[in-house]
Amino acid sequence: MEQQEPITTTREIQAVLIPVGVPINIPAESVVYVTQALGGTVTVNINGNLARVAGTDLDALGMEPEEDLLAQASDNGGKVDEELVWAILRSVYDPEIPVNIVDLGLIYSCSVSDPDEGQQKVDVSMTLTAPGCGMGEFLVQDVQTRLQDIPNLEDVNVELVFDPPWNPEMMSEAARLQVGFY
Repeated sequence: MEQQEPITTTREIQAVLIPVGVPINIPAESVVYVTQALGGTVTVNINGNLARVAGTDLDALGMEPEEDLLAQASDNGGKVDEELVWAILRSVYDPEIPVNIVDLGLIYSCSVSDPDEGQQKVDVSMTLTAPGCGMGEFLVQDVQTRLQDIPNLEDVNVELVFDPPWNPEMMSEAARLQVGFY
């Protein structure tokens, strides 16, 4: 599907206005334009405004959900699969920038507890490209929701931090090339 092709919604959609992070309703039979479809969420342009649509509402845009990373997860001997944790983090995208949050440099740390300590948990420390970004709450919740279903994981803690402040040098080389920050 071309991104500039108009799409008429088949039902009402709950979305989040970008960049302010305000929930909105997109009425049925609204004309929208997909600007980004990555990581299971979609950013649409509706009447000149950008809005983030969750994967649960893709059917209203005539789109299919992406393959679920958890569907291919295994028991891993009772341990949390750290590679799966990182794969899931890489499936979360900034709604305005077509780069995942890992390559964007928003994940400052991610640790998986030792199963010998008892409860297995994942602790993530992340930031935003700008402290006032209204989408922060939604990105943190997206990370939390996606990670909590990992097999053998009992707890997820996602902390939003702003020290050190994010800057473009924190992006991977591939991400800098993709967005034109040579």
